Amino acid sequence: MLDSGEKLGAFIVPTGVGANIGGFAGDASSYARKFAKKTKLIVNPNVVNAGGFSGITDNMLYVEGYSLDEFFKGNLNLVPSCQNKIGIVFDKAIPKDVLNVHINTMNAVKCVYGIDIFGYEVTKEDVGVEFELEKSGISTGSVKNPKTLLEASKNLLKKGCNAIAVVCLFDDAEELNVGYSEGVGTDPVGGVEAIISHYISKELKVPCAHSPAFEDYQISSELVDIKSSSEYITPTFLPCILLGLSEAPQFSTTNGISVNNLDYLVMPYDSLGSTPVFEALKRGIKVYAIKENKTALNVYPELISKNIISVSTYDECLKLL
Repeated sequence: MLDSGEKLGAFIVPTGVGANIGGFAGDASSYARKFAKKTKLIVNPNVVNAGGFSGITDNMLYVEGYSLDEFFKGNLNLVPSCQNKIGIVFDKAIPKDVLNVHINTMNAVKCVYGIDIFGYEVTKEDVGVEFELEKSGISTGSVKNPKTLLEASKNLLKKGCNAIAVVCLFDDAEELNVGYSEGVGTDPVGGVEAIISHYISKELKVPCAHSPAFEDYQISSELVDIKSSSEYITPTFLPCILLGLSEAPQFSTTNGISVNNLDYLVMPYDSLGSTPVFEALKRGIKVYAIKENKTALNVYPELISKNIISVSTYDECLKLL
């Protein structure tokens, strides 16, 4: 519980594991927003990122995966922040016309929401992002030149930024999962996006999130599943990460919100083999596994601990809380 007496929860949907709730484009937002009306809520970007939209609310703490693990281990605390100075790193490989669309998007978000976007930096070299979808249904990938991302990010921090948005060029992902637009399967780019944000967060200890850029930025007229729809009506996915990073918590080892303040953790039913789960159990924090949210993984409560509480739906879990 927080010093204010308010409960603190964590609502996590792992990235790139084909979650049928939260595995698409902000489709877990409506669930998380219900929890955030009742308790302070830590969310990972995958829960609320929705292309041109964001499910973030004032009662949420937007924390990327690596920093989330460090929080659960007790290695860092979350310091609520307001109006972070965001710096954007753009991959040199992004074509000029695509970059211009993103700069216009950046300026629109800055104008409409008053977000403090401090500036941007283009990497000196191509980042070289590759991604793939494994037979298991898990998305993964690699980054050929991560150091050029790190160098650009450091330059932005030197100029006064305290949060980093990263935009790298991706090949068209549609061929890897033709069912994505129909609300099935796994987001093919989610795994390598997590690799990028983990890397910057680990090296620089600042809030970070990633948005992919594609050469084809035309808006599709195809009718798609509701869970994927927010990605099909925008030429860039940059707005959601800027909205999340604007008030993402900063990190400290001495003050702020610690894992000892956490009351509960909510996870999909079969993706329980992660640091947050193991650390929460070790610390006596309640862990809820939600049966209605299935993934491509097969790590069930009975494989981990008898202390994990299995619940049919998110709504039922909220009633228990």
